[in-house]
Formats: sequence, structure tokens, C-alpha cells
Amino acid sequence: MFVLYLTIFVLAVFVGFEVITKVPPTLHTPLMSGSNAISGITIIGALIAAGAEMGSLASVLGFFALVSATINVVGGFLVTHRMLGMFRRKD
Repeated sequence: MFVLYLTIFVLAVFVGFEVITKVPPTLHTPLMSGSNAISGITIIGALIAAGAEMGSLASVLGFFALVSATINVVGGFLVTHRMLGMFRRKD
């Protein structure tokens, strides 16, 4: 079972890397602000994984997934806030 989960994780990392590197820089910031909702779903999944009674390894991996997803959401909001600040009218 562990090998199956590890395979899914490695494939997800590879696909995520390939998708992100193909996005041009001009589209990256608007797409990042839209992906915060997806990262919110990731936080919910990480909470479920961290709280599941599947063993200590699953709890530790769930905790690291929760921390990573939270950093992603906060970073996305900070970048979006900065991007929107660039479009404010200067009085």
C-alpha cells in the first residue's frame, strides 16, 4: 500500500512541475490567485490525512502537507495583494 501511495505522490509532483513550468510568466500571477481555492481544498485533504488514525507516518506526512498548503495559500494571497496594488491609482 505504501508503494502505491508513494507512486501517486511522485506522479503528482512530476505532473505539477510540468504544468507549472509551461505557464508563461504573464499568466502566472492571475492563475496563482485563482489557484488559492484549489489550495484550500488541499488544506482540507491534509487535515483529513493528518487526523486519520492510519499511523504515525501518515500523520507526519499529513502535517507536512498541511504546512506546505498553508504556505501556498498565504503566498498566493500576498502575491495577489501585491499585484492588485500595482493597479491602484496614484493620487
